[in-house]
Amino acid sequence: MAMNQQKMMKQMQKLQDDMARVQEELLTETVSASAGGGAVTATVSGGLELVSVEISPAAVDPDDVELLQDVVVAAVNEALRAAQELANQRMSAVTGGLGGLGLPGF
Repeated sequence: MAMNQQKMMKQMQKLQDDMARVQEELLTETVSASAGGGAVTATVSGGLELVSVEISPAAVDPDDVELLQDVVVAAVNEALRAAQELANQRMSAVTGGLGGLGLPGF
């Protein structure tokens, strides 16, 4: 029985190491999303940090600032969703084998 516990502890340590590695890798990756027909593009890191916002000069209408604000929000939100999905995919690749351990939430 002690061997099984030792083996499980080694597997859990490897899982922790793999998860830490993936989290570190995600910090260097970015995803982008556009809104308003490409008028605004937001880029977010895998760590869910907004890296940049690009706004087409054609999207800037001083008489309709609210529309531009809405488009920026839409682009940022879509980029955040894409970054979260990227993180989920990467973590699933690491944690995918946990289902067989009977741990809740996996």
